[in-house]
Amino acid sequence: MGIIKSAFEKAMERADAIAPLTPEEKERLKYEAKVKEMLSSYFRRDIDAGKLWKQAKDLPESVLPLIQEGIIGTLSLRIHDEDFKIRKEGILGIESLKKDPRTPLIENALSTLESLSLEFQRMIEDATRQLKEAMEQNPQLRMKPVMTPDGKTALQPTLSVDEAVEARLSEFIGEHEKQYETAYQMTLRKLKQLILV
Repeated sequence: MGIIKSAFEKAMERADAIAPLTPEEKERLKYEAKVKEMLSSYFRRDIDAGKLWKQAKDLPESVLPLIQEGIIGTLSLRIHDEDFKIRKEGILGIESLKKDPRTPLIENALSTLESLSLEFQRMIEDATRQLKEAMEQNPQLRMKPVMTPDGKTALQPTLSVDEAVEARLSEFIGEHEKQYETAYQMTLRKLKQLILV
């Protein structure tokens, strides 16, 4: 039986066959593979922020931003509260391992992201409630335009209040999501700049 090789070792052999890698490139690839493995475990919740911190504390400081970037890359405007909390703990935990941590600035950026996400979710919930109330009180709002066989437009009632709310809500969200997403992305860019060593 031969020696079983890891996916990383196989990738290194293929890369070396194409163009020999420098020792620095090999080292970087080794750490990138380690970071992916750590983050995979973290996102599956096999490990918590404390265990992620323990695994990261023996890595060179230059690798720490890679871990943080991997976590930041999973943040989005529509992230659930619990998922955001887990990511925030990971980002701040890794930041604490740096010689010159920028924890207050990073916490501020993360708080801004959290506020934007919560505000966006509240806006959707409020709009949904208001639209539902309006649809229930005024059945004419549940009418939708349809094309008749003779080419004219007629109004036809939708099947339910929920369908009418969904149709109007998607228009409403489309109008407002862009401004929230723009602010969110700007803050993410700022956060990425802050984590660089």
